[in-house]
Amino acid sequence: MALTLHPRPNAIAAALYTLRDLDIDLIVVHGPPGCCFKHARLLDEDGVKMITTGMDEDKFIFGGHDVLVETLNKAIKMFNPKNVAIVGTCASMIVGEDLLGAVEDADIDIPVLTVDIHGGYEENTAGVIAALRSAVSSGIIPEEEFKRQEYLMTEATKVEEEFGAAYKEYIEPSRGDSKYLAAKRLLELIDEGRRGACILNSKKETTYIFADIMRAVNTVSSGVKPVNIANLSSNLGLFKVRNDAENIKRDLEKSGVKIDYITGGLDEYAISGKKAAEIVKRLDVDYLVIAGVPHAVPIKGTDYEIFSITNGLRQVEPLKKILKHQHVIVEVDLHPKTMGVRSIIDSEFGNILRDIYKERFI
Repeated sequence: MALTLHPRPNAIAAALYTLRDLDIDLIVVHGPPGCCFKHARLLDEDGVKMITTGMDEDKFIFGGHDVLVETLNKAIKMFNPKNVAIVGTCASMIVGEDLLGAVEDADIDIPVLTVDIHGGYEENTAGVIAALRSAVSSGIIPEEEFKRQEYLMTEATKVEEEFGAAYKEYIEPSRGDSKYLAAKRLLELIDEGRRGACILNSKKETTYIFADIMRAVNTVSSGVKPVNIANLSSNLGLFKVRNDAENIKRDLEKSGVKIDYITGGLDEYAISGKKAAEIVKRLDVDYLVIAGVPHAVPIKGTDYEIFSITNGLRQVEPLKKILKHQHVIVEVDLHPKTMGVRSIIDSEFGNILRDIYKERFI
């Protein structure tokens, strides 16, 4: 793997989101007050109570055992959660805090998960694995699910190294192509009667926006409908992931969108993209619309005219340079918009596509 110079997601944040997916009520971040502040704020909006022990310089030297015990007791009394998780940080790990020891010394009679983690891992997926390992120890998930998740994280890392934000040392961020021009071109292909496929290969809650693109493409395809392929199995994944898939399938069905092929769950984007590619090979189509994690779908623009929609500013270059996708569109700041959401919300590209289509009838 090449040395990566641009900022990338860290393992602490990955652990926090995994605990959210495990349906944890209260998370105590044992570290400085600003550690993972942005993610903690977003998780607050998503229904998880986020607490910090607020470690300061004194505790960096002498340890924060007492303040962790005090914070645990106070937070449980204040919020009355059904369960709680403690997540370590760079500061607590360097000091060598004993998270389990703090749990033993606290007055706790509810399930507690402890996740020893820091931000120094090369891959953020280490945080996912650490949180899931604790969940297995606590009996929240079976060993089989842990092994499945571990495999998915390995595949996700491979995708990033080959076609994603870790494929070279530095990638210049880009907002991609004009959404207006891309929408016009897509409508031209639809008007010409070209047959296409709409692939939803998306990650977890971001799908609440990416699914709108599938909804929009079907709305404007008044003639030949696209083949719809999606990783929307509601039988796979952690608690929230399965519920999100069910919600999104429900909303698509209400909009008249029929899913022709299901490729996996919302946590399987790293492998469901390969299944989508195999399905496309069997179809007679001219264009593809790929929303979510398009770089996990191993299809090149030399074989089809491809419209890729991502939320990664550093995904534009590899999608164009390696996979040769002709149109790469970025839904900027998508992730914050989907926190706390339980039904599909409009995407920028979807709205532009619908607006251009509606202008014909004015």
